[in-house]
Amino acid sequence: MLETLGASVALADALDRDALVAAVTVAHPTHVIHQLTALPKEGPRRTGDIEATNRLRIDGTRNLLQAAIDADARRFIVGSFAPLAGSASATPSGGAAAAVRSMEGQVLGATQHGLIEGVVLRYGMFYGPGVPSTTALVKRVRRRLVPIVRGDTGQLPLIHIDDAVSATVLALDAAPSGSTYDIVDDHPASMTEILTTLAKHIEAPAPLRVPAWLPRLVAPYLARVTAIRMPLSNARAKAELGWTPKYPTVEDGIAQIFRRAA
Repeated sequence: MLETLGASVALADALDRDALVAAVTVAHPTHVIHQLTALPKEGPRRTGDIEATNRLRIDGTRNLLQAAIDADARRFIVGSFAPLAGSASATPSGGAAAAVRSMEGQVLGATQHGLIEGVVLRYGMFYGPGVPSTTALVKRVRRRLVPIVRGDTGQLPLIHIDDAVSATVLALDAAPSGSTYDIVDDHPASMTEILTTLAKHIEAPAPLRVPAWLPRLVAPYLARVTAIRMPLSNARAKAELGWTPKYPTVEDGIAQIFRRAA
């Protein structure tokens, strides 16, 4: 698919420093975008599911950043993760939060030393057509396998995948060196809002409602994630990048998914 779009593809192990440096040197890029993860396609469901990504965010970042500097790249954009870039108390995993802080710190540190122009994009939780975690969630909602927690007060930072792409493209040239942006929808959403909106658009039965203690007992990692309260602002990205999300709310974004499918 990438080749049909006109891209040249090179494969390398991000944890193999020499192989990665060689691949990037051959490409000789002016801009490098770091989107390294090793997450399960359906999204992480337990702490162990993010350990490989933690390593990529620490060691993989170190290798890719050095490769970019060695190749005389001008700009290095890193795709960070908004829910893990906040305070440790708001995040579901201290190890994952530390890995994100390491990733961002390496890029901004290299910028401060004048080695490269670093930019950090803190994406919200991806959703949209072609996003495997969204596809998996739709299937589970159809079967009423994902319950709503009574008294849900979560405020999850989300971003439609198309809007994440458009912000990233703008950041290639418009973002000031050393800047950090929250790339999120105009409004956060609770898991209740996400599930009820999905159920409405796929004409599925309303999700079951369960007490808050039940998810904490059977799926503690997911319970912590969905309980996050993190109302972030995309105002800086709008002002400095000239970016406007095409789908400013999860209602707009989910409606688009099913319009496209139709």
